[in-house]
Amino acid sequence: MNYETLQVTTDKSVCAIWMNRPEVRNAFNETAVAELTQAFKAADADKRVRAVVLAGHGPAFCAGADLNWMKKMSGYSREENHADAMGLAGMLNTIYMMEKPTVARVHGPAFAGGMALVAACDIAIAAQEAEFCLSEVKLGLSAATISPYVVAAIGERQARRYFLTAERFSAAEAFRIGLVHDLAPLSELDASVNTLLGHLLSASPAAIAASKELIRSVARGAIDQTMIAATATRIAVARASAEGKEGIRSFLEKRRPAWAMDTQAGAKAAAKPGGKK
Repeated sequence: MNYETLQVTTDKSVCAIWMNRPEVRNAFNETAVAELTQAFKAADADKRVRAVVLAGHGPAFCAGADLNWMKKMSGYSREENHADAMGLAGMLNTIYMMEKPTVARVHGPAFAGGMALVAACDIAIAAQEAEFCLSEVKLGLSAATISPYVVAAIGERQARRYFLTAERFSAAEAFRIGLVHDLAPLSELDASVNTLLGHLLSASPAAIAASKELIRSVARGAIDQTMIAATATRIAVARASAEGKEGIRSFLEKRRPAWAMDTQAGAKAAAKPGGKK
């Protein structure tokens, strides 16, 4: 379908969702939030898609909230602001809850809500030139809506610094605190993303979906008898599943499993398509 704020392409089982408002550094407005929600839901429902890449056209990955949108929100009532914030919260949760693996391709600045997009994705690879910032306190606000995803990514201790200081920090620091998984020179960013896609496309789609749900389940739970029993049930179900049986058979028979794709498949999907100039 046609989007006003996005460019979406699917090639070789990889859906690339490009934020396409370079004139405002891919900042959110209500249309962008709604379209991102719709695009990720569509990718998750598309049986052709095995992985999703989120990227941005122009100099920035995402600058957070659009200034005109913020100006309009300043005149909203508390109830209208709550409804508006729920739209952003729903968009981030849609990304976080995806069954398909998601990869953030961060080529430039990711500020405020843009940083939340990075945190909501499963894996993030950043250019060495990228910058990050949680700027809300300088506007008299807090990073409330985005906090579950950012705190989960960087931890409480680092959040206490960057939520409170609103200072900009480098890609190297984002890597150190766990926001991004890998760094690359900008010229090698697509190659790094494509290498990662090769690994994702060689894995069982059902096992990836189950692993994502498993991580969400155990990440903050106590390791008690309930969790132990639940994890034992999960592996028993996986072993008895069609993909579980195929995976074991293919390993023993020293062949590729039926779901595995060429590790170069999808390489073109992350290459930068033409967007707005």
